[in-house]
Amino acid sequence: MEHLYYLMAQLPAFSSSDDANYKLPITTDYFKDLCGRFMSAKSAETARNLSLEPPLEVKPTGSVFLDAWYDKERNLRLALVQLRALKMKKETKNLPLPNDGDVVQAARTAVGMENPLGAEQFLNQYRLGVLDRMTPLDMFSADSVYNYGLRLMLAERMKKFDKDEGLASYHKIYDEILGEDK
Repeated sequence: MEHLYYLMAQLPAFSSSDDANYKLPITTDYFKDLCGRFMSAKSAETARNLSLEPPLEVKPTGSVFLDAWYDKERNLRLALVQLRALKMKKETKNLPLPNDGDVVQAARTAVGMENPLGAEQFLNQYRLGVLDRMTPLDMFSADSVYNYGLRLMLAERMKKFDKDEGLASYHKIYDEILGEDK
């Protein structure tokens, strides 16, 4: 039996902030543990398998919300791959073409940005906007729990971006590439 009222009441509100000093009130692991205690076995398994990276092949999850989210994210990732390959004058073989104009426009904007950190921040804000538009009306549904989990995973991902570490990593990779070409 599901106790989604109890589960949702225990999930604290949080902000999806790029601020590295902002501490999230819970972790994804704790969230998934709570889901295991208050959701049916099937719904809890779906929550445990939540991912920001949808499989390339479409697999129904049993949730209309999650299927729509994964479709949107899959199309975004495909558009990014194709646009980045085009920018580098490389071919993309056997990849399906994204069929969502909104997604393609977001990918174009991100690929056109000079600053990689700014592009990632833009994409994260775009993803949060998608989740906002898809938010289930029933706040005490399994889909609302999944929405919360995806937001939490995005917020955790956003906190991992550090400008100084990213710049150091970029220069290291760049120097390695130039070293190989010499």
